[in-house]
Amino acid sequence: MKRVRIREGTRGIVLKNGNFNSVLIAGTYWLGFNERLVVCDMSVKQVGPVSMDLMLANKEFANMVNVIDVGSTEIVMVTINGVLSEVLTTGRYVFWKGLIDFAFAKADTASIYIDNNVPVAFYEQLRNLYLLRNVEIASGSKGLLIVEGKCVELLEAGNYYFWKNATKIETIATDMRWKQMELSGQELLSKDKATIRMTLNTSFKVIDVRKALIENKDFEKRLYAALQMALRSYVGNYTLDELLENKQEIATAVETEVAVIAGRLGVEVSNCGIKDIILTGEMRAIMNKVIVAEKEAQANIILRREQTAETRTMLNAAKLMEENETLFKLKEMEYVERIADKVGEISITGNGGMVKQLKEIFALGK
Repeated sequence: MKRVRIREGTRGIVLKNGNFNSVLIAGTYWLGFNERLVVCDMSVKQVGPVSMDLMLANKEFANMVNVIDVGSTEIVMVTINGVLSEVLTTGRYVFWKGLIDFAFAKADTASIYIDNNVPVAFYEQLRNLYLLRNVEIASGSKGLLIVEGKCVELLEAGNYYFWKNATKIETIATDMRWKQMELSGQELLSKDKATIRMTLNTSFKVIDVRKALIENKDFEKRLYAALQMALRSYVGNYTLDELLENKQEIATAVETEVAVIAGRLGVEVSNCGIKDIILTGEMRAIMNKVIVAEKEAQANIILRREQTAETRTMLNAAKLMEENETLFKLKEMEYVERIADKVGEISITGNGGMVKQLKEIFALGK
């Protein structure tokens, strides 16, 4: 005989000859021959020293425990005072009654969608246990949920959780805000065979996520190619001078043409404009010569206009002096004064007037 004591918060399993015999609550007991005691902690799930099915066949033991059976596509969340304690997967589990108020919530994991009975506060813990998949759609973006190769749902910006099971899922997302696309350094040939490099800018945004991501592959590359082809087709119809003069008209025409293709891509384009038109090295040298020649020609025209105006002024003055003798004499005295300023010494004799002698000095021989 052996005296044993069962403390509060524990239970005793009595085995006789290795087989389950009885269950003991807190107290003092005597064990008989061939009997052995196994003490169990009531705060954790029970792992029996013998087959749990045999133990549950005992009504006294069955009344003391909660039996939880979890199927292959289920989990059971064990909570204590609303806090998630552990998660049970496929199998049978036994928890003691009486010490801790265990609560059990079963969830079906056959589908990817989470039942409403699973609190959102548990999601991160379940994800850390590799039971949930997490997908984040960034702010300003939209995404598509693809299940087993089929698009099933449009996802707005936010955080999403799905059960991690055998179902294959995928998410794809795109930014829905306005973005900039630049076609830089496009080498093009104008109508008059001038080689130029052109840079085109445009704004675009996705307006139909399914078209952009499902019906089309690499929609941005396709939009780029459409802009490139439209630009080449229009530039080839204009001479270099016309291109320089009609940049905005060409950009508007390109935008109008590409808008149709963009619609099929699920995209809207706007604010298309030609940023740069750059001449290649040889064409730049030729263009510089043309500009220099044009400026020289303009300068010559201005010079000739000034000379003509000056001649016309002199002619008008001559006509006035021819018609007015006093004016002629004043002009004559003005020139005599200018010449006298440049002469060091002038000798005047006593014969005749001073003015007459000066006139004779400077008069041209006839």
